[in-house]
Amino acid sequence: MRKALELARFAAAAGEVPVGAVLILRDEVIGEGWNRPIGTRDPTAHAEVVALRMAAARTDNYRLVDSTLYVTLEPCPMCAGAIVHARVARVVFGAADPRTGSAGSVFNLLQSEALNHRAEVQGNVLAEECGALLRDFFRARRIKPADGEAIAISVD
Repeated sequence: MRKALELARFAAAAGEVPVGAVLILRDEVIGEGWNRPIGTRDPTAHAEVVALRMAAARTDNYRLVDSTLYVTLEPCPMCAGAIVHARVARVVFGAADPRTGSAGSVFNLLQSEALNHRAEVQGNVLAEECGALLRDFFRARRIKPADGEAIAISVD
């Protein structure tokens, strides 16, 4: 998870939402990524998808059986779907996502009986540190007017 946090900081430095992901197979990093949808102009360039793509290319296989994905934020529905399709065995995440979390917070796609694969899920690993990185990122993008009310600023 420490490596995923390091990657999330790369995303923040690039103006992207600070999420990082690392995919491990037999104690070896086979994929890693950080959020890049703004810079790549690709709505699917979430940290998890970037890591899955790298791992699939490195292993020459889109099935990533027996792998573990470490990610700083609970996966969204899109990423959860990709994780299921790739047959990732285990997902370890940092901060829960109360808006789009798909590993138990809002949805539980990673363990849905309706799907053909289920991943083991472990959440709240370094959750405070992962959450603080996200909170600080978004806090820095708000302007405080004289009356103290926050106004969000677009990062585009």
